[in-house]
Amino acid sequence: MISQLTLGERQLALATSAVVVALGLAMAVLGRGDLMGGQGFIVLLFGIAMLFAVMSGYYAPEPSSERLAQYYDDPIRAGIIVSMIWAIVAMFVGDWVAWLLAYPDMTFDAPWASFGRLRPVHTTGIIFGFGGNALIATSFHVLQRTSRTRLPDQFSPWFILVGYNLFCLLAVSGYLMGITQSKEYAEPEWYADIWLVVVWVSYLALYLRTLARRKEPHIYVANWYFMAFILVVAMLHIVNNLAVPLSLGSAKSYSLFSGVQDAMTQWWYGHNAVAFFLTAGFLGMMYYYLPKRAGRPIFSYRMSIIGFWGITFFYMWAGSHHLHYTALPQWVQTLGMTFSLMLLIPSWIAAANALLTLNGAWHKVRDDATLRFMMVAAVFYGLATFEGSFLAIRPVNSLSHYTDWTVAHVHAGTLGWNSMITFGAIYYLVPQLWKRPQMYSPALVEVHFWLAVAGTFVYVFAMWNSGIIQGLMWRTYNESGTLAYSFIDSVVVMHPYYVARGVGGLLFLIGSIIGFYNIWMTIRTARSSLRASADQPFAAPSSGGAMQAGE
Repeated sequence: MISQLTLGERQLALATSAVVVALGLAMAVLGRGDLMGGQGFIVLLFGIAMLFAVMSGYYAPEPSSERLAQYYDDPIRAGIIVSMIWAIVAMFVGDWVAWLLAYPDMTFDAPWASFGRLRPVHTTGIIFGFGGNALIATSFHVLQRTSRTRLPDQFSPWFILVGYNLFCLLAVSGYLMGITQSKEYAEPEWYADIWLVVVWVSYLALYLRTLARRKEPHIYVANWYFMAFILVVAMLHIVNNLAVPLSLGSAKSYSLFSGVQDAMTQWWYGHNAVAFFLTAGFLGMMYYYLPKRAGRPIFSYRMSIIGFWGITFFYMWAGSHHLHYTALPQWVQTLGMTFSLMLLIPSWIAAANALLTLNGAWHKVRDDATLRFMMVAAVFYGLATFEGSFLAIRPVNSLSHYTDWTVAHVHAGTLGWNSMITFGAIYYLVPQLWKRPQMYSPALVEVHFWLAVAGTFVYVFAMWNSGIIQGLMWRTYNESGTLAYSFIDSVVVMHPYYVARGVGGLLFLIGSIIGFYNIWMTIRTARSSLRASADQPFAAPSSGGAMQAGE
């Protein structure tokens, strides 16, 4: 890593590491006696590790100018590995809390082991650790290939990747310590939020700088989605996390919003995080890697642009459908429901565009598990978006809300859509980036695929059944007009479905562990060949190449 930096970039990396150490010391001193002090020590240790990493290669020879003729792939390689590590850790915690719901005694007598602290570790680790690192890595790869240009410098991508993972580490460790803003989506406190803003603005600047120096006149549609993901997530994060800290030495802060305004802001953030983090970013993956793996141009470029603008506009107004039957004004609830129904059109355009791209390549889907990951992801994307629009209808929402149906919907999206397209993209990238003809074991890719599909179906069908039964039991009245079932009655009935959920999650976790092993073995066998070869050179210009599926 450091040996690839110029002397000026090494000095900048050294100064950045020193700043992180200073921030850790300041947090530890100012927050002594407060939970922030503990997080200060984490930042301090992280900064010291950065210092050692920078100093270890500080006096290495300057990199050759020949590197400027190749794409810069080192941060992409690191991002893939870190993403898979987060996947294993977060899925393990997720399956643990799933079993806790079936067998509450499967825990320790310690505050950090409670469901309330472990659950946000799972969600943050999966969404931001696994998904976020995969998005950063794949966006760097797609951006360079479709622009036919190298990233403008070598320090910025490492700062973004390392700085982003420091944020994830602060968030996860904070949840275990009991540090959270106590919102619907448990979120880290104010100092972690500020750090993420610095990292994310750097990410946006790097993306814009690279696009400005592109050699391909056309901006391929995958970059439209990645840009929307970066820009809108920055806006969402800043507005939702506007808060005033109790003091500079306290982890506690108070939101600038309160009451129904806070709820509306939270779900404007929450649903648009789904829109632009879990949808737009991963559509950027799909629009590049699925056509490339299939060896087919995207079915309709016009459909991709219509889908982009439809998703970008409609999603912004849909968040209030999470607040049906609350103090939110009726017209705002109706507005959210209406736009949620309209959202089905651009969402299905994207799903159809992906599946129609496979016309003439279905024999590859049959034989190639990597492409099959991507195909199943497109199917689940269409399924999850239809279900989301359906659940936004107020009468349906009265049955589904606060039940496990919502959990089924979320995991149909995260397991079936986000994880599947990510695994497909990673299996496409690893042999290319590590200069191997294929994965270490194509058979293990096949095993991973079927475990992931089986785990997703078991999980989602269990929660669909559980949620619908819950909703029906909670609204069933007897002849005297009182509830026919108590809440505990519904909990007892849910037990077999919760066991099934744990089994489904375990299957998905085992598949991910097998995938990580396969990736690691591919990297190990590639080390000698990687040392002997440079990164991939720029692609030669071709007519319509970026228009079709990127270079």
